[in-house]
Amino acid sequence: MEPYVHKVNYYETDKMSITHHSNYVRFMEEARVDFLEKIGFSFEKLEALGFASPVVSIECNYKKTTTFADKISIDVGIEKLSSLKFTIWYTMTCNGQVVFTGTSTHCFIDGNGRPVVLEKQLPEFYAELKKHVKQ
Repeated sequence: MEPYVHKVNYYETDKMSITHHSNYVRFMEEARVDFLEKIGFSFEKLEALGFASPVVSIECNYKKTTTFADKISIDVGIEKLSSLKFTIWYTMTCNGQVVFTGTSTHCFIDGNGRPVVLEKQLPEFYAELKKHVKQ
């Protein structure tokens, strides 16, 4: 799968012209949304089916800095998958060097805020996620 590419905007940098650390969580979300679209389950589609996907946890590992106008290539995949939640891994590179690694864990809830058992309530989505689990 083609990686998602984010070009660092000027407003995403600090006074030292370095990408502010908080923006990497946003880049994770951009890449996650792109990944879900590519596998045929956009946020719009999932929400239209009556499901929401809250973030349960996030882990960030900053390796190198990036600056204004850098193009960050973001590879995404599924690290862990269970019937109730899944963890996505992210590897961000710039100019051939790893600048960030991280994970985000998500569950799904229905319109009443109850947890969704993916394997039973969204079997096609679960099967597609399973194809992308890190081996």
